[in-house]
Amino acid sequence: MTAMNVVHMRVKPGMEEEFVRLHRDFDLKTMPGGRNFWLVKSGERGFIVIGEWVSMEAMAAARPAMIASLDKLRPILEDLGGGRGVTEPWSGEVALHLG
Repeated sequence: MTAMNVVHMRVKPGMEEEFVRLHRDFDLKTMPGGRNFWLVKSGERGFIVIGEWVSMEAMAAARPAMIASLDKLRPILEDLGGGRGVTEPWSGEVALHLG
């Protein structure tokens, strides 16, 4: 069953172009089972990263590669506050898709 991951991040002031560039350089082919990838601007310096996967298992198998990608971003991310750190991740199986 299709799985999705959604991660909210906020970049440090002046780092938006670098954040987008790092994602533009991202190669989905390095993550087997990855179907689609979106980067959504969600406000002043806020972004949401959305990944679509063939299954929860494929997404779980890609976690080391996702963490490696995140490690490149950490220096330009701002702490979200409230003990969340620099990311607020969510994931799960798709319950409904209208397309």
